[in-house]
Amino acid sequence: MKNYSIRRYTIDDYALWNNFTSSAKNATFLFHRDFMEYHSDRFQDFSLLVFEGEELVSVLPANKVENTLFSHQGLTYGGFVFESKIKLGEVIVITKAVLEFLNQNDITTFQVKLIPSIYNTFFSEEIEYAVFLLDAKLIRRDCLSVIDLAKPFAVTKTRKESIRRGEKNNLVIKEELEFDLFWNEILIPNLAKKHNSKPVHTAEEISKLQQKFPKNIRHFNVYADNKIVAGTTVFITNVVAHPQYISGNEQKNELGSLDFLYNHLITEVFKNKNFFDFGPSHEENGRKINEGILFWKETFGAKTTVQDYYEVKTANYHFLENVML
Repeated sequence: MKNYSIRRYTIDDYALWNNFTSSAKNATFLFHRDFMEYHSDRFQDFSLLVFEGEELVSVLPANKVENTLFSHQGLTYGGFVFESKIKLGEVIVITKAVLEFLNQNDITTFQVKLIPSIYNTFFSEEIEYAVFLLDAKLIRRDCLSVIDLAKPFAVTKTRKESIRRGEKNNLVIKEELEFDLFWNEILIPNLAKKHNSKPVHTAEEISKLQQKFPKNIRHFNVYADNKIVAGTTVFITNVVAHPQYISGNEQKNELGSLDFLYNHLITEVFKNKNFFDFGPSHEENGRKINEGILFWKETFGAKTTVQDYYEVKTANYHFLENVML
């Protein structure tokens, strides 16, 4: 049986970590340290590196709160990241070694937020099997609305009419490098009014991230008579386009601005991606669905996939002993 060593990430591992995640089978640009650390002041980083001898074979983006380790709470998804040649038996042993390491460091609970399968370069569901062996508790399940762009998908008649409304209103879509206009005129007021909340990223933060990841973060505004009426910020991986922020003014239904914009993104800008991920439409940790938002996504032809969250007791690491016969 192979032996693995584990240690916490330090700044000296910056290049090693980024080189690994750039070629891993289940990683995206969100796992680059430049993305993770823009909000390092908000989290106590406890990311881990796993070695077989001198070779790095897995990393775990994570943060710690008291005696609980979280798949990094500043990221949309997380969990173990593996190199492409990894085998199921190795994943089981690595998972056991990591949980034992955590247990020895007085971390009693690990909450793992899995990366949705559509983001993986190769099949990568070994951890789903490992958490089953660990008697992990499923604590949350998010429903993601996704269009499989490699297959035919049907846009409803109502949505097509709204798209034509945007055309008749002579709306103009522009890709922008500045975020302040959309943030200040559309996004912040809408979130405050509808949800009494703020964007996760400030305009300054998203601008700095876009400068670091120009191919992965793109922004589009919609204009009517040279006045902004809607916009969206899209996070882009090798296989998925995902709108991170989307909002329109009170005239969005009358103008057809969001439908016009998203038809353009789906059928033109990102038509060569594998998937267009609208993201979740839920509230209360997946227990409630916003029916109106879900309806809008599904009228574009989106179907449902899920993202799971598990809670694992680190003391259960011994459940992974003697699994392979």
